[in-house]
Amino acid sequence: MANRRMFSKRIIESARFLKMPISSQALYFHLGIEADDDGVVEAWGVLKSVGCTEDDLRVLASKGFIRVLNEDLVTYILDWNENNQIRPDRKIDSIYKDLLISMNPDIKLIEKRPRADRKPKVIEEMDNHGTTMGQPMDGIGKDRLGKDRLGKDSLGEDRLGEEEPRSQKPKKHTYGEYKHVRLSDDEFNRLCDEFGLMETEKAIKKVDEYCQETGKTYKDYNLTIRRWGFDNKKSDATKGGIDWSKV
Repeated sequence: MANRRMFSKRIIESARFLKMPISSQALYFHLGIEADDDGVVEAWGVLKSVGCTEDDLRVLASKGFIRVLNEDLVTYILDWNENNQIRPDRKIDSIYKDLLISMNPDIKLIEKRPRADRKPKVIEEMDNHGTTMGQPMDGIGKDRLGKDRLGKDSLGEDRLGEEEPRSQKPKKHTYGEYKHVRLSDDEFNRLCDEFGLMETEKAIKKVDEYCQETGKTYKDYNLTIRRWGFDNKKSDATKGGIDWSKV
């Protein structure tokens, strides 16, 4: 679980939040700090450690900031995905994931996914004599079977028929409701790092719907998303005014 948490100013500066008692506001911050990567927290321990009451928890629930999942006060923070954008390769699933899904069947959780540019370490098996693949651990056998033998065998004869294996292109996955957008894990992770998970998903949705509507396809969807998928990222912030429906 991460050691740092964030809070969206759209939420904590709204009238809905600021009209609550100070103790309920403080409890919201403490719940957010202690929550796991899925936004779930054991509220009972937090109440006891910070001196808040269950009434403060009820205020947060009535205002739509949290949802209490069971009688042990296991609690889900409803605006968790807006507050925190966690990279899929760093996410740790909640121990209450099954409970969370059962209480919120339509919830969208971040799926843990390894980065494509990081290969898992391979551990060689050792026999009783401390050797691997019949060769000593000092690496002598590995060197003799490595680069020095790419062109010649042990008798010095050329092995022209053998070629180095070609590097494989990273596997790409389809994204979007209509499955038009194709991105590798590395491309998706880099977009999330630069623009955040929510903005990346919005950009993917925009490009995917455009392809569905026009029948157009692109050779490089990563480049397409970067060029015009984020064009309207700041348009909402420059219009001015207050959207009271979100307050």
